[in-house]
Amino acid sequence: MLQYRAQFDAVVTFSNGGGLQAQGFRVDIPHADVTEAEIASLFVTACRLLLVDRVELANIRVFAEPHLGTPGGPSQRQPRTRWVELSHVISAGLITSPGQPAPVITPHLTREASREIYVEGTEFAIDTIMMVGNTGTYLDSPFHRYADGTDLAGLPLERLADLPAVVVRTAGSEVRGVGVDALENLAVAGRAVLLHTGGDAHWATPAYAENPPFLTGAGAQWLVDHGAALVGIDAPNIDDASPKAAGERPAHTLLLGAGIPIVENLTGLENLPPVGARFTAAPPRVVAFGTFPVRAYAAVPEPEPHDRGVFPETAQGRRPSRR
Repeated sequence: MLQYRAQFDAVVTFSNGGGLQAQGFRVDIPHADVTEAEIASLFVTACRLLLVDRVELANIRVFAEPHLGTPGGPSQRQPRTRWVELSHVISAGLITSPGQPAPVITPHLTREASREIYVEGTEFAIDTIMMVGNTGTYLDSPFHRYADGTDLAGLPLERLADLPAVVVRTAGSEVRGVGVDALENLAVAGRAVLLHTGGDAHWATPAYAENPPFLTGAGAQWLVDHGAALVGIDAPNIDDASPKAAGERPAHTLLLGAGIPIVENLTGLENLPPVGARFTAAPPRVVAFGTFPVRAYAAVPEPEPHDRGVFPETAQGRRPSRR
């Protein structure tokens, strides 16, 4: 796995008076999507500075280079991580999409029956679930759209696991079609692009399928052209599935045609930062199968307790340059 370092100039102001300047300082960083606030925190820890009131950074450059062991850096300590659940719960009778069957869960081996098989005090339950692949929060592979496309078993893990995420927020805007205007200022290459539309607010109700948000064909083409690794949405379909669409599915066609997996029916995207989270949504490896439920989740790095609220100038989530 690639490791990264950051180089920068810094001006430090101390709460008890005085200051400090540094030019061309370098620190190990945990990933390429590091924020200025994270770099400032690593700088303060590496220098063992106390009573810091403000840190201002300039001329930041992020580059791939093996870690050199910065004091307090990612190679020397485990980062604090907040785990964010992004999946809906599947239960017997759940209706994911109108017109599709709900899952049916029945016992194959009950605990009572298992007592006749195993020694006293040992029992097991083995259950059967019957459901369509499009149940709950699920992933579409290219095979879902194309007969010769990659199926669930063939999807590479680098398209599914520990992807740097960028969250596109349109929730509350009353915009149904997420288009190029919402995407064009974002860096999406190699990232999971997660569309936070707010559609999940109506989950498991009839309103969920009534004029839900979607990704426009132009938006899908833009994501293909700019190298997105995966695209997810907190709505029942990444395409406009209304009668007005007349059966056209441009987002599925373009994204899956480019080998980009799709995750539908996400939830909880309001709990993610715009950038910095790592997204995972991995289905079972089923041959000749196009869609399957996933446990979608994100890992969000948390600042150390002493970092919170310390660096107001650097906490805006601005992205450092990369060369």
